[in-house]
Amino acid sequence: MKSHQTTIIDIAQKLNLSKSTVSRALTGHPNVKEETRKAVLALAEELDYQRNIFSISLITNKTKTIGIIVPEFITSFFPQVIIGAQEVASQQGYNLLVSQSNESYETEVANAKVMLTNRVDGLLVSLSKETRNFDHLKAFHKRGVPVVFFNRVCEEMMVPKVVVDDYDAAFKAVEHLIQIGKRRIAHLAGPESLAISRKRLNGYKDALKKHNIKIDEDLIISYDLTLSKVRIYVKHLLDNDNPPDALFAINDPTAIEAIQIIKQMGRRIPEDIAVVGFSDNYASSFIEPSLTTISQPVKEMGEVAMQLLLDQVDKEMSKWKPLVKVLNTELIVRNSTVKAS
Repeated sequence: MKSHQTTIIDIAQKLNLSKSTVSRALTGHPNVKEETRKAVLALAEELDYQRNIFSISLITNKTKTIGIIVPEFITSFFPQVIIGAQEVASQQGYNLLVSQSNESYETEVANAKVMLTNRVDGLLVSLSKETRNFDHLKAFHKRGVPVVFFNRVCEEMMVPKVVVDDYDAAFKAVEHLIQIGKRRIAHLAGPESLAISRKRLNGYKDALKKHNIKIDEDLIISYDLTLSKVRIYVKHLLDNDNPPDALFAINDPTAIEAIQIIKQMGRRIPEDIAVVGFSDNYASSFIEPSLTTISQPVKEMGEVAMQLLLDQVDKEMSKWKPLVKVLNTELIVRNSTVKAS
């Protein structure tokens, strides 16, 4: 015989409450007395009540679910963002539906369709390196679902964004290299499709200009973030008749891979070539030599992005504001640019 599954009606009858009151108590509605809420939650736990998200969504027109799409889980960056986002979401009674695009535009589109099918109340997204068309994300706005970008953002969509000042951070990183006496500074840049790549490249170039160092286009290599290619590019740079004495990398994984290859080629770091990364990934302080890098407030990025999103979930679309939050960065100097004493 099929066992009976506890319903909202069961709880309402036992507590002599209306179904709507029980539903509001279970979904954290503010217009419910605290005493009533506690009684409902206590009985729901005792009876092993399992919320039917679909049923609740029919009542409230909300699923209490937020979607998050990130490019990858390989580095520590995006998991840390998700941790920050989840803390804020949980505090306000929301669940997360998380997916990764694996740096693929097609997978990102498929992920977005899953989010729409599951009727998420809002979407946080950081773009894949391949994404140049944004129709799959504009579809959320057409359905009245708010979107917030973080880190890798779509500049043509007027929605909230959470970023760091990539230009200023890159400028600081390159100026540090100049201040320690480096003059031939190479840059392993990211894909031109990403705004962060373009801004970091501009920061690199302007730091050189400020110090009257000629920009050598042969020292700038844009690549698609496939780490297996770093060996080719680093070897090409170091085999040059006039090799660089420093390298500024688009991110820490690139910089860490470059350090391994530089050491294999018998070059000294930082004496022969200094290296600076970007992000302050978990491994950056453990590699030998430890990596000088730009530290970003990663967990805070997730917290701020989620709060911006939840602020819009309960508002009419006409009241949504395309706020841009720019978070601070810090240059962390380690042994890849300054020799340990």
